[in-house]
Amino acid sequence: MPDVAAAPSVLFVCVHNAGRSQMAAAFLTHLAGDRVEVRSAGSTPADSVNPAVVEAMSEAGIDISAKVPQVLTAEAVQASDIVITMGCGDTCPVFSGKRYLDWQLPDPAGQGVDAVRPIRDEIEKRIRGLIEEIAPDSQP
Repeated sequence: MPDVAAAPSVLFVCVHNAGRSQMAAAFLTHLAGDRVEVRSAGSTPADSVNPAVVEAMSEAGIDISAKVPQVLTAEAVQASDIVITMGCGDTCPVFSGKRYLDWQLPDPAGQGVDAVRPIRDEIEKRIRGLIEEIAPDSQP
């Protein structure tokens, strides 16, 4: 059996770490399990995760009610293989040797659950595509 490489590490970044990045991290953790190391952070983290995001994820069978927004650190970026930004703009630190993706997604801040659902569904679709690329055997 070939040597198993270390699990790829993905960092999701948005401004408040209260919506998009939390949903993406939750989907990747849920769908890929320990095949991928997952982090999320925000350039200006909120005090708590957006309640409409918590509700929308609960509808998808994933409980993120205990998650707390984290501040983006250079260390988190350095420890990640792939950094996926979601509207954090120029505040995301850039390090050579990292793969950066920018997912243009609407910000769920201030939106109700009806507006969050399509954002959640698009994030899930992108996460499934990412898993196929970086950890193909982990797809349920």
